[in-house]
Amino acid sequence: MPFDRQTFKTTLKQLTALNFDPDERLHYFNITDSTNAQLWQIIEGDRPLPQIAIARQQTAGRGQWGRQWLSSQGGLYLSVALAPHIQASQAPLLTFAIAWGIATALQRYQIPVQLKWPNDLILQSRKLGGIKTETRIKQQKIVQAIVGVGINWSNRVPEKGINLQTYSQSAIPNLETLAAIAVFGILSGYQRLQTENVDAVLTAYEQLLCFPQRTLTLNHKSATIIGVAATGALKIRLQTPQGPQEIKRMPGAIALGYDDL
Repeated sequence: MPFDRQTFKTTLKQLTALNFDPDERLHYFNITDSTNAQLWQIIEGDRPLPQIAIARQQTAGRGQWGRQWLSSQGGLYLSVALAPHIQASQAPLLTFAIAWGIATALQRYQIPVQLKWPNDLILQSRKLGGIKTETRIKQQKIVQAIVGVGINWSNRVPEKGINLQTYSQSAIPNLETLAAIAVFGILSGYQRLQTENVDAVLTAYEQLLCFPQRTLTLNHKSATIIGVAATGALKIRLQTPQGPQEIKRMPGAIALGYDDL
């Protein structure tokens, strides 16, 4: 089934005021290796940003830590290229802001999406989608970033996953509308990062986390998650014989499962 550009364009314009024609910035692929990889090639030509790539299927989708992202037909696979010009140290904040933006955009359609640190979209305690941000840095600033998003629409999902059609067949009528919602979410989260301070971005992100005050065992000690830091680290209060101690763990150093969400 071809991608209906007009539905995508109309929906996106209904959601937000744009200073560009989304149809002129959209690159659609029925099948590709990776929308992130395609956009890196596209923006080599010094094209104006943002640029958008959407695919019905990916053969080499990438998740966090080099993991393969299963990208079968029926899912939304979308990337947006941006020019943040923010400090390189703020890369985690870019992901946090965009995760907030996408989740908030979906909530407008009565889909109660939450977030799992650092970059998962959660619906009914199962994974709905994920976000992968790639950056290019020059003189300690992020001059280009590509935000890749995968959202389960009608595709088959693993046991810990969920797709939107399973949750509701009427909330979002088609893949083009979902794509417009995701792009709107990316742009709104990106704008929030550009216009608000770090604490505001972190607070907004933390309010959507699905594990407020979640307890866990770390190094054989009882611990409680208490928030996130601007570095992207998870803030944890560890109970020690000497009393409570706050520690931080970066993404990749600790994994949060889905069992207790």
